[in-house]
Amino acid sequence: MKTTPKHNERMATMTFASVYPHYITKVKRKGRTKEELHQVIDWLTGFDKNDLQKMIDEKATFKTFFEKATLNPNAPQITGVICGYRIEEIKNPLTKQVRYLDKLVDELAKGKKMEKILREG
Repeated sequence: MKTTPKHNERMATMTFASVYPHYITKVKRKGRTKEELHQVIDWLTGFDKNDLQKMIDEKATFKTFFEKATLNPNAPQITGVICGYRIEEIKNPLTKQVRYLDKLVDELAKGKKMEKILREG
């Protein structure tokens, strides 16, 4: 499935604060912790707990969120399908980054081992 300009714009203008509670709910429902979620987000973006809170308080859009992030150099190893989109085929860089995060949260919720999620082996 290809992303459309409208889809890409929606990704850019959505706020991290609007999605973050859903991430927490998803991982907790599957027996994972908020701390594990933060570890995954930190790995991808370089944001620690305080940085995340600042993004939430500022109601940062995903565009701003990823502009301020330091993307992990191993992020391109995140592949597969999320929300009907094959990550490695997404052309828009921001949409791809948002889907990286979605995929990591999904893997955490599915019970994958942390070292696999963090592409450590």
